[in-house]
Amino acid sequence: ETPITIKVGSDNYPPFNYTDENGNPAGVDVDLAKESFGRLGYAVSFVGIDWEEKKKLVEHGDIDCIWGCFSIDGREDEYNWTEPYMISRQVVAVNRSSDIYRLSDLEGKTIAVQSTTKPESIFLERTDSRIPLVREVYSLEDRELLYTSLGKGYVDAIAAHETAIRQYMKDYRILDESILTTGIGVAFAKNDTRGLSEQLSRVFEEMRADGTTRTIIGKYLSDPDKYLEVDCAAD
Repeated sequence: ETPITIKVGSDNYPPFNYTDENGNPAGVDVDLAKESFGRLGYAVSFVGIDWEEKKKLVEHGDIDCIWGCFSIDGREDEYNWTEPYMISRQVVAVNRSSDIYRLSDLEGKTIAVQSTTKPESIFLERTDSRIPLVREVYSLEDRELLYTSLGKGYVDAIAAHETAIRQYMKDYRILDESILTTGIGVAFAKNDTRGLSEQLSRVFEEMRADGTTRTIIGKYLSDPDKYLEVDCAAD
């Protein structure tokens, strides 16, 4: 019989989810989704979504889950989550010539973030005492505009996942202090009763133990082990 197809929603976010030169979905999350759902007997299709609409889409059943370098931290109660399959650092990047070296140097400066992401709330809500009052937070819907804005000097800094910044930008400097280390997980709708988040979590543990997760991450990112320290995201 034909396996049930799970619709995985993500936006374009190299190295996690993007279209390769043959027009096929590729990336860390794509490979992990195929492998983990495959072990559970499901087929997978990848749906490009508007990231701002993700919650609505998963709740309406347009997609089965959200899987795109999605941080669990602070969103625990909004979705039915898997356990984290890797960790990611959210960081601030500046141009090499910038005089910004510490988070405190951002005071009175302008920063660009992608809208509805963790860096946006970190800089707008400032619940972390290390985050100074910046002059302006520009929330951009299109992630790629972050890198253009910084490159052209329209903003003093940007904040995003370190992995994404390294993927997009060549000429930048990442501040030593990260703004958040967070677990990355797969989100299902709160009222989803299929138990897929628990099943996936069990498969993630198997895949971590048998080295599959490390191999997949290592295809796209150097030093895969540093993304596997999921226990430090939990505290």
